[in-house]
Amino acid sequence: MRLVFFGTGSFAVPALRAMAEHTVLAVTQPDAPSGRGNRLTPSAVKLAALELGIPVETPERARAKEFVDRIAAMEADALLVASYGQILSERLLNSATRGGINLHGSILPRWRGAAPIQRSVEAGDPETGITLMQMDRGMDTGDIIHIERTPIGPEETYGELQDRLALLAAEMAVDWMPRIVGDNYPRIPQPEEGVTLAPKIEKAEAELRFDGESGVEHDRFRAFYPNPGPFLRTTNGQWKLHAVRLADGNGAPGEILALNPLTVAFGTGALALEEVQPEGKKRMSGRDVANGARLKPGSRLI
Repeated sequence: MRLVFFGTGSFAVPALRAMAEHTVLAVTQPDAPSGRGNRLTPSAVKLAALELGIPVETPERARAKEFVDRIAAMEADALLVASYGQILSERLLNSATRGGINLHGSILPRWRGAAPIQRSVEAGDPETGITLMQMDRGMDTGDIIHIERTPIGPEETYGELQDRLALLAAEMAVDWMPRIVGDNYPRIPQPEEGVTLAPKIEKAEAELRFDGESGVEHDRFRAFYPNPGPFLRTTNGQWKLHAVRLADGNGAPGEILALNPLTVAFGTGALALEEVQPEGKKRMSGRDVANGARLKPGSRLI
């Protein structure tokens, strides 16, 4: 079995490791600026591939003719794709015997697009899964090969769910790729009903809103933790949020209802801000933040 692996984010790493002995090349996004110094940083897949001794390519444009020609010359059985970040051209997909096989982080056709895991958490979905899909020229529109489903915990964050789904995707790759290469697998067209899109996340979406319903804002926290990082704008500056739970109570939006844990009213309901990081400071409990700012029940954060 000869595979060319396309992936970039940490979600793709377990699948790459699981299929390493069959992978003749790993293709990933170019090194990108990261951190305070904007230093060029290799992707998680590139780091894993180099550790595993797998050759790596980082094309700016995966649809470029010269790159597609190089992939075609490798005569791969399949292109295995997970969290890559570029749309693959039809010519590139056709360069492998079984085409492109995608490990997608949702139950298709729900959440087609760049951020399926975060959008499912943001929407409060009770379950999600991994869809193994035969890729076509559209955006996550190809035939379904197999779906594995899993519940989403009521307190589960995007980061925690992504880690679970990544391991599930790796197991599916191990189970299904031999069958796919042997041309022994189903291909079921996606239903036309139930299509939703999962556009790329914008940092501004991670701001919790005091006038919002507490359940919706809790889902927002879970969907954007740890990346891009949920936050609140308060009269005491911007707070990064690291642990937030639903709480009992009602009050004016932004009103402090209790200090241990720091409980704040939203448009309806309340949230306990259990771990907070004020601007320029380290992470600390919400109670310590309130004590340091001399906040009391009845104080307002807006």
